[in-house]
Amino acid sequence: MYDLIVIGGGVLGTFHAYHAMEKGLKVALIEKDKAPQDATTRNFGQVVPSGMDSKWQAYGRESLKIYKKIQKDFDITVRNEGSVYIASNAEEMQLIEELSEINKANEYASELLDKASCLKLYPGLRSDYAVGGLFFPEEVTVEPRTMIHRLQAYLVQEKGLTLFTSKNVVACEYTGSFVKVETACQSTFEAQQVIICNGREFKTLYPSLFAESDLEVSKLQMMQTKPQDKSYKLPGSILTGLSIRRYEAFYECPSFAEIKSKEPVDSLEKKWGVHILFKQAIDGSVILGDSHEYADAKNMDDLGYDLNMDIDDFMLAKAKEIITLPNYEIAHRWFGMYSQCKSKDIFQHSIDGHIHIVTGIGGKGMTGSAGFSKEHIDQLFNI
Repeated sequence: MYDLIVIGGGVLGTFHAYHAMEKGLKVALIEKDKAPQDATTRNFGQVVPSGMDSKWQAYGRESLKIYKKIQKDFDITVRNEGSVYIASNAEEMQLIEELSEINKANEYASELLDKASCLKLYPGLRSDYAVGGLFFPEEVTVEPRTMIHRLQAYLVQEKGLTLFTSKNVVACEYTGSFVKVETACQSTFEAQQVIICNGREFKTLYPSLFAESDLEVSKLQMMQTKPQDKSYKLPGSILTGLSIRRYEAFYECPSFAEIKSKEPVDSLEKKWGVHILFKQAIDGSVILGDSHEYADAKNMDDLGYDLNMDIDDFMLAKAKEIITLPNYEIAHRWFGMYSQCKSKDIFQHSIDGHIHIVTGIGGKGMTGSAGFSKEHIDQLFNI
């Protein structure tokens, strides 16, 4: 009998398991695949509370503390190199200046950079693009394809987590005294509480509730260059003008609504939800993208399984207008699928007071999961 079973070994589920174990609870984590391979591993690995609204910035800032705390004990690929937003014109510069003032009020460290400082700090940044920047020194990056595996290794080796992989949960029912969990391979587990952090299990276990939810899925295309010259270093997370015009943090800026109202409604940026990000991986390659195409979760198959090369070509052209890399040879292309709510910032629903569905965190997962799940575990177990 476990105090808690977490279903779904992505970043949201794994950090729920982490915080429960930090509270002394007996925890099992069940992952359907041999290792996590969905949204948690198919992103930039940017931990950027600066891009979130005030509520989620607070979760993100707590996440930063948690990532750094774990990194001191066990290498989960955290690098503290900061994040920067590069403005390309006067409107975007106005927005980052306003966000700087908001963060002063929130006591979140940031530093305005002039054009010369941006060009010096970020090699290859084009002089005809950058007019200034806003730097957040506390923010970190992780390696998305390995961080979650390292985190789970830490929990198993150092904290005693019971981890089950390649087990697809097909039934989850409260018996009146405990929750019974069954897998497709006929394994059975029991727990006082269960948290479901995976959209697929949610769809399988509770199809009617899933169909009635307002979850939608976003398909994001990304790519990764071949390793750059060994001498080329691009530090931290680089977010650009289209990010300034998209991220929720900027919605709180006084000038945001007026600036957004002036944007053309029929641009390819809007059609494909493109904003250009850069992050150099440990091997020297550069991850760049991304795009956003949407469908209701119940119709997610409509998004298809192909990569739209017109989108990739468009993003590459935009990226080259911002940073001149030593090479733009693409080694890998992929897409990720992220569920989110249309009307809420995250989907939460409890069944019988013992089974808790928590999903639809969207693009906030890598940044917000650690902080959010800490609060959620405290609430569920009245800690």
